Amino acid sequence: MLLFRQCHSLTRVGLRKTQRLQRPLEAVPSVLACAGSLSSRWGSSYGGQESGEQSQRAHGPNWRHALAGLVAGTGAVLAYGLNHNQAERAATSTKMQLMNQDSSQPIYSQDEVTKHRSLEDGIWVTYKGNVYDITEFVSMHPGGDKIMLAAGGDLEPFWALYAVHSQDHVLEILSEYKVGELSAMDRQQQQSVVSSDPYSSDPARHPVLRINSLKPFNAEPPPEILSDSYITPSAIFFKRNHLPVPRVDPASYRLQVEGLPGGVLSLSLEELKTRFPKHSVTATLQCAGNRRSEMNKVKQVKGLNWGIAAISNATWSGAKLKDVLQAAGYVSEVTSWACHVQFEGLDSDVTGTTYGASIPLNKAMSEEGDVLLAYEMNGEDLPADHGYPVRVVVPGTVGARNVKWLGKIVVSPDESSSHWQQNDYKGFSPGTDWDTVDFKSAPAIQELPIQSAITQPAEGTVVDRSAEEVTVKGYAWSGGGREVVRVDVSLDGGKTWQVAQLRTNDKGKAPAPSPPPGQAWAWKLWELTAPLPPDAQELEIVCKAVDNSYNMQPDSVAPIWNLRGVLSNAWHRIKISIRDDYEEDDM
Repeated sequence: MLLFRQCHSLTRVGLRKTQRLQRPLEAVPSVLACAGSLSSRWGSSYGGQESGEQSQRAHGPNWRHALAGLVAGTGAVLAYGLNHNQAERAATSTKMQLMNQDSSQPIYSQDEVTKHRSLEDGIWVTYKGNVYDITEFVSMHPGGDKIMLAAGGDLEPFWALYAVHSQDHVLEILSEYKVGELSAMDRQQQQSVVSSDPYSSDPARHPVLRINSLKPFNAEPPPEILSDSYITPSAIFFKRNHLPVPRVDPASYRLQVEGLPGGVLSLSLEELKTRFPKHSVTATLQCAGNRRSEMNKVKQVKGLNWGIAAISNATWSGAKLKDVLQAAGYVSEVTSWACHVQFEGLDSDVTGTTYGASIPLNKAMSEEGDVLLAYEMNGEDLPADHGYPVRVVVPGTVGARNVKWLGKIVVSPDESSSHWQQNDYKGFSPGTDWDTVDFKSAPAIQELPIQSAITQPAEGTVVDRSAEEVTVKGYAWSGGGREVVRVDVSLDGGKTWQVAQLRTNDKGKAPAPSPPPGQAWAWKLWELTAPLPPDAQELEIVCKAVDNSYNMQPDSVAPIWNLRGVLSNAWHRIKISIRDDYEEDDM
């Protein structure tokens, strides 16, 4: 999304200094320090005391490089930890206004501001009635050239896309570039235009969800309720959005299918529902960053701090992608030149850049691949957060390839050129850092590895010894249609093990039939009830899963740590305490 096409070229241009108000000499170094501060907030490992010039040379390119895979693509990362409430935002706005009040500053008309739209003439913007010359800042902006879209105009509609811009330290950086105020007439005219918050039409969400970022919205259910239902209710199914949720009119919706000998196939929602047989698949979706918080405990990574619940299970219904591609002219000869199926969503940023991804053509066309163009989730129309009216469901594949709000399908020799396919959602060695990472050197994540986690009891739970036993619950799943065949549970940190009972249904309902080989798309819930060890005061409970290819989870996080915190699937561990009865009596 946030591309860096011009960012590097901007750093090579000698910036023409436009006339601005005199500022204290320490202002420029403080801005550079703020840049370093910003990089450290996202986990960079810069340190030491440097002059402003040294800091600019050492940190500038590295900072941009370090943020490229994160700021440019994941969207939600920019809002990482920024769940400010309305009162905090109002306080920030008041602080900004007070900070910028200065009746002695020049007054500019909007026409004068508009003349400053290039590096040669200077880059000016307005924000809340004030005028800023940001020429020097453009090359340092984490969002690269996207800030240029506001050149000569109002910055607010563009900054509204990410909640990070409402933070105090960001507004303080902007304040140092103030050169004057907008004329009263232009200010009034600007205020009369309703500022468009791209997230204003986002749907309401269930209050039980634990929010990782508000804009874009990303949240997971509490682990203790995740394993209560084999089929996750849509309301608490984890939410992973990269951009604002688009409002799509089902009556005017069209799905474009391109790249096949039959030419462009355009389908309405009704045609998708009536021209093709309806199929249903129960499949688990998991975010690539599920359990990232455990990697953060080893060493800070870049990304949303997901717990163990960025995974859910649902029954999806719709047309098979295979059937639609055949209707668009697919024949076996296509495989001689095409290798990928690209998907493009209707969600977009302020530049019109949409979310995109791709999967291998053989997965799309496989009779056993079960790839759906889904329009129902758990027997109802797709909720807005989950891709209404149509999304791709690619069973066994990382959530990032299950594109929501699907607008276009392209059969191609090439992978999607989308940032999220090329420069994100890839795994690297623990020794790779943001200075050495080469995203082109690693394949895009498709199938995910074996995974399991403990949902009950929670970390830190206190169990009375009089209970005599403890019940442990959780989930297990493996990518690529590989079936989970066993979950081992230890109460002593991995010294001894017991086998948990697996289930593929909700209690009181008949178990789901065993899936055909290679089509185990849904998770298995598991449970173990074991006696409390007689002398133990604390239990370290551990779980690990095994699939039918005998893939097993690694025992620790450190060897699989990577700079984006993806593919986190080490043994899951929690600790609980055992309270003796007399301790309760003494309280």
